[in-house]
Amino acid sequence: MFKIVSMKKESHTDLTEKLGQKIRIERMKRKMSQEKLAELAELNRNFIGMVERGESNITVKNLEAISKAFGMEIKDLFNFVI
Repeated sequence: MFKIVSMKKESHTDLTEKLGQKIRIERMKRKMSQEKLAELAELNRNFIGMVERGESNITVKNLEAISKAFGMEIKDLFNFVI
């Protein structure tokens, strides 16, 4: 007997939300406010909130700024279960 497994393709939105959740988790692990992260990354606090909620696409440049603010590499921000 064979089991049929769904190979659901992740949507762009799903990945954006997971990346935002990962950024929020990393920020909270560091006991950092959105305001502090925005200051360190030289980004707008409202933008940080939108990214964390998966409401905004983020550029590689901004990902680099956030990862540097966390003291980590960009690739580590993608360390989440898909």
